[in-house]
Amino acid sequence: MTGHGPAVAAVGNTAATGSNGTYFSAYSVVGILLLLGVAFVATAFGANRLLSPHAPSPEKLLTYECGVDPVGEGWAHTQVRYYVYAFLYAIFAVDAVYLFPWATIFAAPGFKGTTLVEMFVFLGFLAVGLLYAYKKGVLAWL
Repeated sequence: MTGHGPAVAAVGNTAATGSNGTYFSAYSVVGILLLLGVAFVATAFGANRLLSPHAPSPEKLLTYECGVDPVGEGWAHTQVRYYVYAFLYAIFAVDAVYLFPWATIFAAPGFKGTTLVEMFVFLGFLAVGLLYAYKKGVLAWL
């Protein structure tokens, strides 16, 4: 005994023995469900392997990409200028995500001055991003 008294020892013993098996029965249910899930997936893969036809040909082993036959190497260069469009999308998406909740908070009493200053700081950061895109020539109409 550790000197904690008989009540602590009794509680410790019931937790260790399982107290009518309820403690470990919860884990056994999880274990059974896990085994059933693994068996179901293994059965599905086994049935697929047994029932599917297997007739490989050179055409079937080619890489398929959106209906276009693969020609050349698998390495393709992406234009770097597209990052600016992604940047613009992020600016407008973030703007839309934060402006609508801000409008509802701004209407609540007690938040007028603080939220107005915070929103102008936020819009200032977005304006810097738009100015950068404008300097890059992305916002010019073609």
